[in-house]
Amino acid sequence: MKFKSLFLGAAAAVALAVPAQAEPLSLKFGHVGAPGSLFEASVNAFASCANDKLAGKAEVQTFGSSQLGKDKELMQKLKLGQITFSLPSSVMSSVSDEFGVFEMPYIIKDRAHMRRVQAELMPTFQKAANAKGYRIIGLFENGFRHITNNTRPINTPEDLAGVKLRTPKGAWRVKMFKLYGANPTPMAFSEVFTALQTGVIDGQENPYAQIASAKFQEVQKYLSITGHVYTPAYVLVSEKHFAKLPADVQAGLEECGGSTQDFVYEHAAKLEKELLDVIKSAGVEVNNADNDAFIAASKPIYDEFASSVDGGQDLIDTVQRLAAGS
Repeated sequence: MKFKSLFLGAAAAVALAVPAQAEPLSLKFGHVGAPGSLFEASVNAFASCANDKLAGKAEVQTFGSSQLGKDKELMQKLKLGQITFSLPSSVMSSVSDEFGVFEMPYIIKDRAHMRRVQAELMPTFQKAANAKGYRIIGLFENGFRHITNNTRPINTPEDLAGVKLRTPKGAWRVKMFKLYGANPTPMAFSEVFTALQTGVIDGQENPYAQIASAKFQEVQKYLSITGHVYTPAYVLVSEKHFAKLPADVQAGLEECGGSTQDFVYEHAAKLEKELLDVIKSAGVEVNNADNDAFIAASKPIYDEFASSVDGGQDLIDTVQRLAAGS
């Protein structure tokens, strides 16, 4: 009995001497994408990459459909350290003026063009994000945006006259649609379906992936293929809180932020084909808008950006120069 007691005591001492396995860091990724959206697929792909690479060290947990807040709330939670990542898109033009260049109508021609812009101008955008306390660790996309509404098909800017159109909460998008003659109404994405259903607004503008996943085709009569704006989506973290993570965790997350972009672009292109058919099959009337008419009507907003944003003309010129080859 005495021997048994000595054995158990020794075993307990050994157990106490072995350090307990540290629990992996829990890293929350909040976004506004609905199930089936490009945002959901993109964030899940990033989380899968990170969780494989950082197994035992950190775990990325995903929360979509605005569960943790709308875009601006998520960005505030980044700064408070309550979440680790968010995926803002158009709202970044309200964070810093430089991001407004992506609000210029028809400035991005295709994803190959966007890659060239990223390669040359990412230091500019990173500096702008850093100045506001953020860091971009990956560049995904929201996509090419089109207009849906319940009033009439939109062929030219004149057709938007008086249409109550939901826009994201970004100043340049509001300016653009006012210029076209619409009545733009900034609103959080999570509120749009009900606003369309109840007639508070007539229409909205989004990529197919957001339209279909949010089921806007159930409450809209017309889809006009305008492709008026291409919006990137930014894998955003707090500069201060991200810097507190272990160096190997930071490196792994940044690596996944970069490598996931290929998946995002391929998946986005696939969804563009598939989801247009989904929208059509719901009975929505589809038309191809007169892009030249919209481009001609857009000159004043380019002029305003160039004159009111420090370095705005240079940004426009650089992005347009990089369109060569698209």
